[in-house]
Amino acid sequence: MNWVRVASSAQVSARPLAVTVAGAPLVLLRPEPGGPVVAFADQCPHRLVPLSAGTFAGGVLRCSYHGWEFDPAGACVAIPSNPPGTGIPPRAALPPGPAVREDAGEVWVRQEDVAAPAPLDLLSNVDPGLARAWHPVALLSELPCRVTLLGEELDVSVAADGVRVEPAPHATAVRWGLVWVTPEPPLVALFDDPDTEDAAYVGAWLPPARTNVSAGIVADNFLDVAHFPFVHAATFGAGEERVVPPYTLDAGDDGCRSVQEQWFDNPEDPGVAAGIRPARQRRRATYVHRAPFQLMLRLEELDAGAVKTILFFAQPETLTSTRIYTKMLLHGIGGVADPGPDVVAREVAFEEAVLAEDLALQATMTLPGLPLRSRDELHVRADRLGVALRRTLTRYRTVP
Repeated sequence: MNWVRVASSAQVSARPLAVTVAGAPLVLLRPEPGGPVVAFADQCPHRLVPLSAGTFAGGVLRCSYHGWEFDPAGACVAIPSNPPGTGIPPRAALPPGPAVREDAGEVWVRQEDVAAPAPLDLLSNVDPGLARAWHPVALLSELPCRVTLLGEELDVSVAADGVRVEPAPHATAVRWGLVWVTPEPPLVALFDDPDTEDAAYVGAWLPPARTNVSAGIVADNFLDVAHFPFVHAATFGAGEERVVPPYTLDAGDDGCRSVQEQWFDNPEDPGVAAGIRPARQRRRATYVHRAPFQLMLRLEELDAGAVKTILFFAQPETLTSTRIYTKMLLHGIGGVADPGPDVVAREVAFEEAVLAEDLALQATMTLPGLPLRSRDELHVRADRLGVALRRTLTRYRTVP
């Protein structure tokens, strides 16, 4: 038998610890003080997020993304997005980990028990198939600049007849103050404008942000609602329902659209302070995806009357870099039809804080792309939008 030292005994506690054996990521955990150490593959079966980024409390290891819980034996004991009484799929359990022993203050695992990570079918940021799509590359206010798209560098500048991109792509366009290019004839047209009503709202861009994960994972994160109570607890998620109610979904080759009725806490509604409305209110969330990485979310506060529309676009730069563009369109915030600069600045700062929470989670992720095969992850009812996204994006996966 080949035993491999992975940590000192002092390093292993109830705080999950990431280690690597023969290229395979593992998570180590000591469920009880002074008790034995357990080891598992460092991967939640749901969205393959490292469990070492999670927490151990109350006798369970909790994934940081969607709050799935696992006992010290690896059994999945809770999927928060599912309604009470829903059975837990057998595949939700963590595969048996390697044997572990401690000796003279050192922790060892048996290498023969460590399984190599299973091969995945991933859509990465440099997949050649993504050349058949529209992508954002820069805000007009950033020109001239050099950008990276699909691993290639482009020079973008202002020209007498509009915008010049070199080397020249198949087509260039400007929409919402954003420069778009499609390297080859696109499979899907550029995203439509927001609803006519929204287009007249007060608009503001967030500063562009950058993440280490692929544009596919960014899009999946945007469409996902089950992560709110866990990733966004410090901003708005603490008041969100953990169980995701059924929602409508219209999906096709070009993307999808979903309408979801939600309850949320709205303490800043002036009607709450005036005693006209309760803080717990209704909201309609309309998600729109246009392939490959064009997204929109329209949030209608059904009781207070405010509307927030978020345009969200991802630029696949390199294998480990995606640039994110976010524009907000605001109406009725604070009971005012056209919110003033101070209100807009506050809303932008809040949305930046929300995005920062997603970026912090993404910083823990290690996959170089979005898994496309259904068997590579474990989908539950709340994941219908994510499943539709993956089906749409399979058109862009180049098979060698």
